[in-house]
Amino acid sequence: MRLKDRVALVTGAGSGIGRGIAQRFGAEGAKVLVTDLDEARAHAVADEIVAEGGEAMARRLDVREAAEAEAAVRHAVERWRRLDVHVNNAGITDRCPFLETSLEFWHRVLDTNLTGTMICGQATARQMVAQGSGRIVNISSNSGIRGGMGRAAYGASKAAIINLTQSMAIELAPHGVLVNCVAPGPTRTAATSGDAPGPSFLARMSIKRFGEPAEIAAAVLFFASDECTFTTGHVLSVDGGFMATGVMEG
Repeated sequence: MRLKDRVALVTGAGSGIGRGIAQRFGAEGAKVLVTDLDEARAHAVADEIVAEGGEAMARRLDVREAAEAEAAVRHAVERWRRLDVHVNNAGITDRCPFLETSLEFWHRVLDTNLTGTMICGQATARQMVAQGSGRIVNISSNSGIRGGMGRAAYGASKAAIINLTQSMAIELAPHGVLVNCVAPGPTRTAATSGDAPGPSFLARMSIKRFGEPAEIAAAVLFFASDECTFTTGHVLSVDGGFMATGVMEG
């Protein structure tokens, strides 16, 4: 088991990619604090981990609230004495054309995706610095690397997460804390439909299907494990080859 006896906190873990990450961590021996804005979903995932022989707790967490993030860290440390891994996964994917993007919409997306990552990353990093070790993995998106229709707010939030990851990595490495980033491409979740992404995605993908949450979780697991010891500030796209594609005609 690659995370045996490690303590992990995963945000937005009640469904989708976050659920896949929490489940994989539990299978790899981690003690997982499953957090989500929807507490019932968090409990359901924690119960799944326990049913498979793992150890997990659930807690409601609004990542926009610093007091709630700090309380979640305390909860994990009080139960398990430390915090080794944190995954900033919570986010919203709402889209809106640039000219129709209201300030209310902009702030709702940025506050959750970007500010939430900063708030939770800061709370967990303080504990990890005190311990002298830790791993933080931030979840960005291919939309944070390239522009897209209707993704002004979402893309800006995910691009900023990449830069935030790099800044965190630089400042925290001297304290034994490594910070990396995973940028998923089209991934099968409750929000997706059909058997494959739309034509604009498929045209750029070498592997022409949705990614599965378990495949994103596998990349996150590497950054959380002892196999990652000399990598920090890195962004790993897990996207079926989307970011690698250039000219497609011979």
